[in-house]
Amino acid sequence: MDELAVAALTVISVLVFVFWYSWMFKKSKDGTAPHPPGPRGLPILGYLPFLHVNLHHQFTELAQKYGPIYKLQLGSKICMVISSPALIKEVVRDQDTTFANRDPPIAAIAATGGLDIFWAPYGPYWRDMRKLFVRQMLSNNNLQASYGLRKEEVAKVLRDVSKNIGKPIEIGEMIFLTELNVILSLLWGGTIDAETRGRLGAEFRYKVSKLVDLLGKPNVSDYFPVLAKFDVQGIEKEMRAVVPGIEEILDSVIDERMKMIAADGGEPSAEREKDLLGILLELKEQEVGEGSSFGLTQIKAILMDIVVGGTDTTATIVEWVMAELLQNPDIMKKVQEELTDVIGENNIAEEFHITKLHYLDAVVKETFRLHPPLPLLVPRFPSQSCVVGGYMIPKHSQVFLNMWSISMDPQVWENPSEFRPDRFLKHTENFDYMGNNVQYLPFGSGRRVCPGIPLGEKMVMYLLATLLHSFKWQLPEGETVDLLEKFGIVMRKKTPLFAIPYQRF
Repeated sequence: MDELAVAALTVISVLVFVFWYSWMFKKSKDGTAPHPPGPRGLPILGYLPFLHVNLHHQFTELAQKYGPIYKLQLGSKICMVISSPALIKEVVRDQDTTFANRDPPIAAIAATGGLDIFWAPYGPYWRDMRKLFVRQMLSNNNLQASYGLRKEEVAKVLRDVSKNIGKPIEIGEMIFLTELNVILSLLWGGTIDAETRGRLGAEFRYKVSKLVDLLGKPNVSDYFPVLAKFDVQGIEKEMRAVVPGIEEILDSVIDERMKMIAADGGEPSAEREKDLLGILLELKEQEVGEGSSFGLTQIKAILMDIVVGGTDTTATIVEWVMAELLQNPDIMKKVQEELTDVIGENNIAEEFHITKLHYLDAVVKETFRLHPPLPLLVPRFPSQSCVVGGYMIPKHSQVFLNMWSISMDPQVWENPSEFRPDRFLKHTENFDYMGNNVQYLPFGSGRRVCPGIPLGEKMVMYLLATLLHSFKWQLPEGETVDLLEKFGIVMRKKTPLFAIPYQRF
């Protein structure tokens, strides 16, 4: 009976889509701007079967045939793919407000209810949460105040690597655990003892990895909404099994902290003001804008953003950097020579060294170009129909910005397939992570640019400077570097990178 119901609902959804599509097509013919060109795809499914492959490669091939802006069907959704800097500028600059919305997948709604900064719709609530996150948590003063916590965790990874000299280490795994410890320490390091943090970290690692995988897994229910209630692939069920475990850990830590604040007479003590959870709880129940209050629900949603966004992306890009350096030993040598000149042989890396490490900065930026963590960024969701490049973009269509295609465009980058950090030394002021150059947007641009960039940039540079200054790295005997990609919400290496450390000094 369930199968018959699913089949019937599928037929109904297809018929509804056909009528809607016909209406939209007629409307575009009557209007002043046509829809972009594009492939017909397969009947009913469109290009949905291709969601399991590297979609950025598929989109780039289609752009070569249909141009820098084209339309295609993914299930019942109309999607637009843009792969031209000039047209992307129209989206992220000229019409940024129109394209500031998000279309959260079912997995994201199951994870945070859409209350987090990453997926929340553009509006007063999102503006208030982002303002609080950026000004209260990631201000220069708060980042400087929490440096001791970051330094302590990076020192631990130094000790751990030193104990494994001459043995293969899985780079992504090591960085993920280190970054997770850093994030947990930033969140509540001032109040949770090391043993408890270690236990919480082990639980978090598994659950966060599972959550990220589920967010990146194609879900047919996202493209045929009528099937969502049946959860055909079981993604929503899996997500709802993972999230309570994460929330349980967050609840236990929040409860413990609130007891400590109560014991201190209702105010956090000076030692506890440096971590982010103390800042959030200090703001609890305050009015944050337009009558909305900031409570435990918002706190947990923001904590989820920090934990998920601050671990997987950092671990992924550090692994890509190490892979490219092992593939290019001459560049590795130049990086380590710069580190020795800036830091000295008998010193360890500190965050204040980062601003002087220009070549390492160029290496990281070149890695982001070749291996963008979000090759299609996060799809935009226009709040009204508009015109881009002379073509009509319908309201509530999905708009993909194919930054990977731009990073591989020889008209934009000379010899784009080559790993050449020097290209970022010539005009370094024109290329930052804040989205000021539409040719280079690893973290987006405009209102929805990633708010965690200041912390993420510090951690990537600090971790790489530490690992590359203190150790020489080699591949295991007989091994070669595999630079194949695994497409998901974050573009990871297809195979984990193992490398062997040796003391430099």
